Amino acid sequence: MKKLKEVLDEALEEMQPDKNYEREIFEKLNLIIKKINKNQKGVKAILGGSGAKGTWLKTFDADIFALFDYKKFRDKSGKLPDILEKILRKKFRNVARLHGSRDYFQIKQSNFTFEIVPILRIQKAGQAGNITDVSPLHSRWVRKYKKLANDMKLAKQFCQAQNVYGAESYIRGFSGYVCEILTAYYGSFANLIKNAAKWNSKVVVDAQGYYRGKDVFKLVNTSKLISPLIVIDPVQKDRNAAAALSVEKFEAFKKAAGEFLRKPSKEFFVRKDLKISFLKDKANNKELIAVKAGPLSGKIDVVGGKLMKAYEFLKNELHKHDFGIIKTDWEWDKKNDAIFYFLLDKKPLPKFVEIEGPPIKIEQHADSFKKIHKKTFQKGNKIYALEQRKYPRPMDLLKDSIKSQFVREKAKSIKIEAL
Repeated sequence: MKKLKEVLDEALEEMQPDKNYEREIFEKLNLIIKKINKNQKGVKAILGGSGAKGTWLKTFDADIFALFDYKKFRDKSGKLPDILEKILRKKFRNVARLHGSRDYFQIKQSNFTFEIVPILRIQKAGQAGNITDVSPLHSRWVRKYKKLANDMKLAKQFCQAQNVYGAESYIRGFSGYVCEILTAYYGSFANLIKNAAKWNSKVVVDAQGYYRGKDVFKLVNTSKLISPLIVIDPVQKDRNAAAALSVEKFEAFKKAAGEFLRKPSKEFFVRKDLKISFLKDKANNKELIAVKAGPLSGKIDVVGGKLMKAYEFLKNELHKHDFGIIKTDWEWDKKNDAIFYFLLDKKPLPKFVEIEGPPIKIEQHADSFKKIHKKTFQKGNKIYALEQRKYPRPMDLLKDSIKSQFVREKAKSIKIEAL
């Protein structure tokens, strides 16, 4: 078995972007930044995102922050997109406006897409007019740990490969910023993984030591501390940077960390084909069903959130009707249809389902229960009924469930996918 360091070196080498690709994208970024800044007062474009932090992966977001002078624009936070739009349309041909917590813009050049985000130039988080204004402060903090840039890349790639990357509402995983904070806090990717494998719920990571020796749960609004992992934002001490993290993604990361330590392999850094993964797990007495859901139009986060609700509804319906779910997951690349996967126990369910009724001594309720159900019997001090199971097979249930109004409102189209 290969040593941990050897595996990490190999994984890092494979995740680095092609030098020609890197050179080309940064050349174009610099040209766009220069073009925006030319003859412009009160607004300055700079490199943002993972590019500014030096933690980009093979394919990375090409973000540009348009910084607006705080004194001049602090009372015009909501108007920044309109002001920036006028500037961009004068200097570029094809500019697309996208909706977000504050609207931002996209410019496409050859095979690259660049995002330009309007931001107030602030010195401290308390001055922010919008959550996006704090982003340059995040970049500044991460750059203090330049020596850990490769370890941060490993953390981000590991999360991507394990399908736990992204803080969007339809993912509820680890954001890139959280990956960077965790790596800085533990001092390396290897130390992060070693600690993560032993995490209990409600672990507190406080990289700046704001609450050292204090009880964070008494000093920070408890509504911000409901996630299984608490990551105090180094530039905003009253914010939990991991607030969006779900228990499911937290546990998946912990499990993957433990498995990686037991048997280190660069395969842990390679995004798996979910379909192939499910087909491999399919064996005797297992049934694999896939549902294809077409996304509605609109903001990515909102559209993704609706797809996630449709997926969770179907999963809950299977649970409710006693079908044994062995494994389930879903994927969406933001471009094509989403696919929901359900691996189920093929063991046939009993033809009849037992329904629990009220206590016998509450005669009025017991009589009402008897009128509703034909076959009733007493067990202990309660009355029960036997009803023929409506859905003996999971496929029958899913065929009906995807026709429900709830699901139809969450997806443009939905159908059972042949595998």
